[in-house]
Amino acid sequence: MHRTIGVLLEDLADPFSGVLHRAVEEEARTRGARVLAGGPAGELAHVLQHCRADGLIVVPSGADQSYLARFAGTPIVCVDRPPTGFETDAVVSTNVAGAAAAVRHLTARGHRRIAYLGGHQDSPTARDRFRGYRQALGDRPGPVVHDLDGESTAERATLALLRRPDAPTALFAGHDPITRGAVRALRRADRHRSVALVGFDDFPLADLLEPAVTVVAQDAARMGRVAVGTLFERIDGHEGPPREIRVPTTLVPRGSGEIPTGS
Repeated sequence: MHRTIGVLLEDLADPFSGVLHRAVEEEARTRGARVLAGGPAGELAHVLQHCRADGLIVVPSGADQSYLARFAGTPIVCVDRPPTGFETDAVVSTNVAGAAAAVRHLTARGHRRIAYLGGHQDSPTARDRFRGYRQALGDRPGPVVHDLDGESTAERATLALLRRPDAPTALFAGHDPITRGAVRALRRADRHRSVALVGFDDFPLADLLEPAVTVVAQDAARMGRVAVGTLFERIDGHEGPPREIRVPTTLVPRGSGEIPTGS
């Protein structure tokens, strides 16, 4: 009898979700399981509740995942960020270490005024990336902008930073839509060759821009495989406490993050 795994994704069009979904399907297939995937998570969860899935892999969205309590007795693994309002296994990236590595990469090129452009502070992922930024800079953080929710707000925030008398010489962007907004702003201001940029999360065509964008890349494929393995451990009877499994990130130097201060 085939097992059924539900995959609840925040955004089916997101590149991270696409890679994660493919990895989950491939790994599940090796275990004789079929995969039902969709989003947003809350809506598909309602459907899967009636399909009696054997287990769920969830990319949390929003500030509260207490809705997952309706699946009491069904093994659940969250991916990308730990859930809020519900306890279960989570497979996440090394967000703190990855962000700290990005900022140290910039300080090694002489930058001291390094701005942080981040997402909503109610996200554990955003909080961890900001913690890594602060960890790397110690008591000398640069300008900080939180609660950015897309390319347009990131573009406006970046332009505002660049107009400051003490404008940053480098930017660290905490999520790929924010990075894309920062790229747009730097090009509009003709500062893309003089202000360094490192973004968290890779994105399509980042390597084809001029300069190509230096990123902290998440290993979505490995996260998907680890999530399936963790889920099947639970399906097969593992009853230990919830675990947080961290998958390493990789700094990918391409050009934008290697611009030295004073360029």
